[in-house]
Amino acid sequence: MPYNLWYWPGIQGRGEFVRLALEAAGIEYRDCARERGAEALMEDMASHSRRPPFAPPYLTLDGFAIAQVANILLYLGEHHDLAPSRLADRLWLHQLQLTIADMVAEVHNIHHPVAMGAYYEDQKPEAARAAEQFRAERMPKFLGHFEDAAKANPGEWLIDHRWTYADTSLFQLVEGLRYMFPRRMAAIEGDYPQLLKIHAQVKTLPGIAAYLASDRRLPFNTDGIFRHYPELDEA
Repeated sequence: MPYNLWYWPGIQGRGEFVRLALEAAGIEYRDCARERGAEALMEDMASHSRRPPFAPPYLTLDGFAIAQVANILLYLGEHHDLAPSRLADRLWLHQLQLTIADMVAEVHNIHHPVAMGAYYEDQKPEAARAAEQFRAERMPKFLGHFEDAAKANPGEWLIDHRWTYADTSLFQLVEGLRYMFPRRMAAIEGDYPQLLKIHAQVKTLPGIAAYLASDRRLPFNTDGIFRHYPELDEA
């Protein structure tokens, strides 16, 4: 039985971190809101009266919902062999995924630094200050941490000698940052060779290559998490 993945149609967003793991592993799923629309998503969320998801993305299977990207990937990792068998390694992988989620939250806050419900155009001066601090301080701190994590493993991936869901998430992180901050990433990404190596390896995984070549991989846009505003990008 395929999983039902629920996320907003029309954007990659946080749902893309889940999609990439599913696609790389060849796990069958339905992208329900893309098939049925945002109204169906809202109706499905409202139908979970017991232990409901706070927000998409979430997976549904056998009558229950699993929400939060890191939580979803933890579940998929354990049930589809997308994570190591040792508990210490699984927890380390989950820890890295939570740190990725932290960075993604900071990325989103750049264009909504004052109020989540306000448009970017209503907070542009504050967004410019947030972007400057993020480019100068937060990007190197996060990317340096992921680079160190990759260097700590003697194999080709983050853990062991095979890809995991955290590797596909790092791929998406690099892709998103390159779209959002092309000048800044061009200036600094050479400082993170192991991270770029993982990115390149993920891109060539058969499931990922097929997905990237399909129309199911939506382009980045200024409605998602990674938004390119030229005025927020400097080297």
